[in-house]
Amino acid sequence: MQRNKGNGIAIALIIIGAVMLLGILPHLIHGIFGILFPAVLVVLGYYGIKSGRKIIGWVVMFIGIMTLISKLSWIIGPLLGVALVVWGISVLKGRQSRTY
Repeated sequence: MQRNKGNGIAIALIIIGAVMLLGILPHLIHGIFGILFPAVLVVLGYYGIKSGRKIIGWVVMFIGIMTLISKLSWIIGPLLGVALVVWGISVLKGRQSRTY
C-alpha cells in the first residue's frame, strides 16, 4: 500500500461513511448542535450587550438562555428537586437547634 497525501482524507471519508451507515452520526450531530447553538446565541448576546447594541443583545441572549434551559431540563429538574430537599432539611435542622 502506497502512502500518498490523499490517504488521510480517504480514511476520514471511509470512517464518516461507515458511521453514517450505522446511523450514529445524525444523533451525534443533533446532540452536539442542540447544545452548541443556544450556547453560541448566549455568547453572541453577551457580545452584543458589550458592544453597545443592548436591545438586540438582550433578545438574542434571552432566546439562547431559554433554549438552553429547555435542552437541559432533563438535568435541571432533578437538580432543583435535590436542592429543594437539601434546603428543606437544613431549614428543619436549623429550627430544632434554636432555643427560646
